[in-house]
Amino acid sequence: MGRRLRPLLLLCASLLAATSLPAVSATADTGARSGPGTAHGPRSLDEVIPAPASVRAKGKPYTLTPRTVIRVSGGHGPGHEHGPGRGHGRGKKSGHDASKGARQVAEQLADLLRPATGYRLPVTTRPGRDGIQLRLNGERGLGPEGYRLHVTERATVLSAREPAGLFHGIQTLRQLLPAAIEADSARSGPWQIAGGTLVDKPRYAYRSAMLDVSRHFFPVDSVKRYIDQLALYKINTLHLHLSDDQGWRIAIDSWPRLATHGGSTQVGGGPGGYYTKADYRDIVRYAADRHLTVVPEIDMPSHTNAALASYAELNCDGKAPPLYTGTDVGFSSLCVPLERTYDFVDDVIRELAALTPGPYLHIGGDEAHSTSEEDFAAFMKRVQPIVAKYGKTAVGWHQITAAPRRGTIAQYWGYDETGAEERAQVAAAARNGTRLVISPADRSYLDMKYHEDTPLGLSWAGYVSTERSYDWDPATYLDGVPERAVLGVEAPLWTETLSTSAQLEYMAFPKLPGIAELGWSPAATHDWDTYRVRLAQQAPRWDLMGVNYYRSPQVPWDG
Repeated sequence: MGRRLRPLLLLCASLLAATSLPAVSATADTGARSGPGTAHGPRSLDEVIPAPASVRAKGKPYTLTPRTVIRVSGGHGPGHEHGPGRGHGRGKKSGHDASKGARQVAEQLADLLRPATGYRLPVTTRPGRDGIQLRLNGERGLGPEGYRLHVTERATVLSAREPAGLFHGIQTLRQLLPAAIEADSARSGPWQIAGGTLVDKPRYAYRSAMLDVSRHFFPVDSVKRYIDQLALYKINTLHLHLSDDQGWRIAIDSWPRLATHGGSTQVGGGPGGYYTKADYRDIVRYAADRHLTVVPEIDMPSHTNAALASYAELNCDGKAPPLYTGTDVGFSSLCVPLERTYDFVDDVIRELAALTPGPYLHIGGDEAHSTSEEDFAAFMKRVQPIVAKYGKTAVGWHQITAAPRRGTIAQYWGYDETGAEERAQVAAAARNGTRLVISPADRSYLDMKYHEDTPLGLSWAGYVSTERSYDWDPATYLDGVPERAVLGVEAPLWTETLSTSAQLEYMAFPKLPGIAELGWSPAATHDWDTYRVRLAQQAPRWDLMGVNYYRSPQVPWDG
């Protein structure tokens, strides 16, 4: 997470983003975008992102027609059928609700396909040998997120053990169809899926993207838009950075001024904002419907000026500092010796844990430059058990390995300039059982500039091109870390210079799909030369989705 910032340069960038900077035009860099696709036959089964585990091409393609139906195992009993306009429930984990979840995925697929095809695509539980078929059938060896796709001229059959696997499978199905499937009005076909069998499952269980809503506040609809973009590439975790020096973004009933006062500003002095508990639950539900788990973060003991400004009693001297709208880091700290600090932490974690159905709660821990090493260790040793008391697994930035607790997950954000001693501490913790999420700043931080002329983002970890963000291996990135210790990867997006969805997208795309592939696909599939071609094929899709992406010269967009 660290941000060793050059204050003057960063302040200029922050002020630029906080003013009326328009959405950066992706076409301005290298000319017009490619069109929405060509009629050259179906896309090969391996031309998707993330790359599938195995593919075997065979036979004629399947073609969607006005007579196509979507058949789903389970549901409301034989004979039940309906077309567009009917609601659907959210899948849960019991046997009955798993089939309910399968039906939800079928409805999501129908909702994706109907606008562009113009077809009715009714969802039915009636048995049959044709159509698109979604089956929960206990697929062995694929885990809770894996799936099998078998395509013949007569039917497309998607099978999985859990609804999550079916959902990831329909993202593959979506990419195998022409890019025009993303259109919101009817287009001409043919709508074909190549024949053969595709078997797929994730390399890592934890595949995350982080969104910083503290430096600049993003409303619920913006967060939902980002969730939809993450889901397309099989990201299964949304890490929300909910508090920092510049803003507190979640309502806490027992400490109401955190949101009303601490959330009233942002970088550059804008109006800020915060999520009510209803807003947060809405985000969590929306993410869960797309099989993403929300991991909330309350950063501490540093990055806490918004909280300290809201309550004088949290400060060692009893005096509240002013609200902060700059971009420096490491100057704030909760008062570690003060017992009231732990009442505050307990209340916040208790309320946030009650709102969050997922297993994780992130407690920050980075850049505590104003906290002594002794105080930092004492603070973390008190706070980690509080997280456990409320039924959650603590996650912290990798500095938390200075106060290791069994079960806590450490997130590594270091980069080339990170000292050997710090890296060694992380590696030692990993060898002793600490699981790691790998998110190196000079590889996976999406807000790092592509090059020196990038109008948004930062560069304290160097410039991160599209190739650099893809061309590394999470399993071998840190010397001395056993592969079994790597829980997964994350693509953080910090927002000191970003204040609109278009700006988020410009920095996230095209790098985000590459991080997603590193997390999902087998290491043997990772190859920049083939990946960049598959990445280029996403452009017509993004055009129709309205994604404001950067046309990296490293990618053959028009080739």
